[in-house]
Amino acid sequence: MREGDRYGSRKLSERELRLIDLCAQGLKNAEIGQIVGITEQSVKNHMRVIYDKLGLWSRLELALWHTARQAEKEAQ
Repeated sequence: MREGDRYGSRKLSERELRLIDLCAQGLKNAEIGQIVGITEQSVKNHMRVIYDKLGLWSRLELALWHTARQAEKEAQ
């Protein structure tokens, strides 16, 4: 299944993909901000945009999306 088939069709930026990876590792917004070099509020803003682009509502859904995406990559 292609990314745009089920979820939002907007393309994710490299930074957004990095934030998704860190979020899927279970890191909090403040921890993600320290790693990436942005404020916790900026992380929150990025996460809202990511949720909108993917049509998701929560970190749990995002983690599941990330896991499915990783499995698709490994299957190829």
